[in-house]
Amino acid sequence: MQDDTANSLRQEERVKLGVVIINYRTPDLTINCLQSLGAELIAVEGRVVVVDNASEDGSAEKIGDWLATSSIAGRAKLICSKINTGFSGGNNIGMAAVDAEFFLLLNSDTLLRDGALADLLAAAHRHPGAGAIAPRLEDPDGTGQHSAFRFMNPFGELLESSSSRLIAKLLGQFGTSLPASDTPLVCDWASFACILLRREAIEAAGPMDDGFFMYFEDADYCRQLARAGYQTVYDPTARVVHLRGGSSPVKKAMAQGGRPPAYFYASRTRYYRKVYGPFGLYIANFMWLLGRAIARLRPVFGKPLRPACENQAADIWTNWCDPLGDSKAPEDTA
Repeated sequence: MQDDTANSLRQEERVKLGVVIINYRTPDLTINCLQSLGAELIAVEGRVVVVDNASEDGSAEKIGDWLATSSIAGRAKLICSKINTGFSGGNNIGMAAVDAEFFLLLNSDTLLRDGALADLLAAAHRHPGAGAIAPRLEDPDGTGQHSAFRFMNPFGELLESSSSRLIAKLLGQFGTSLPASDTPLVCDWASFACILLRREAIEAAGPMDDGFFMYFEDADYCRQLARAGYQTVYDPTARVVHLRGGSSPVKKAMAQGGRPPAYFYASRTRYYRKVYGPFGLYIANFMWLLGRAIARLRPVFGKPLRPACENQAADIWTNWCDPLGDSKAPEDTA
């Protein structure tokens, strides 16, 4: 079941759907995700590829044993990467291992609601100009999550760090989150916790940029798709549970003021350099610092100061002298 190469696995004819799941030390979540695919994967004649990103903790063996006796055994492949290639790299490996008309990238901390695969494929046919189709992401109790966004931009950094109602009124159109919608909409980018990608769009846009170890790669790839002439569409007819923080606790830690890992800021730096040019990071950071200075005036008016992430004012300069360089991938993956 296990193999270190993707090329040797492409021995089959093209299928309708190829599902890619990356595992990094979350075998139980990955198995639960695979179970949620179940009969629907068979119904759409799909294949699933699990890429273990050098977990080296027994994850691959546990997943391999489960797959060997599962109902999807004949439709599943497990690839063991020798290094932790991150989100983009892992998904590139997975997509290279199966010949499919559509690719569904799934976080290990997702669970598909009944009919989600068929609903996503139906949405793709309703939106032929879409290279990426995003479902409604929700909590286990059905509460919707924000998963469709505008592109990150320097004015958005000012908006976010200032915590100012006045600035929110003036610059609200630069905020990243879009209002929750019960109807399909075209957005700049959508969360890649669960995303359906059209093969022809991937061929036009190229692979995901594996210079992003984790974070910002979904927004970056939606830009690649847009440059290739494809839209990103959010369609809530398909519903997927997202157990936020299951596969990565970074965003939860940030919401509590914790310090995210270096690769988060390295990805942010790479994004602003790619999108806004040589001075993109400087402009974004100036806007963030200006917003933070404004936020520090809140106590003067009797309002609480919302804490920034630990060491954020310094960490936003990660890789400032080499924005497209080191992805800051964790060295210890053992």
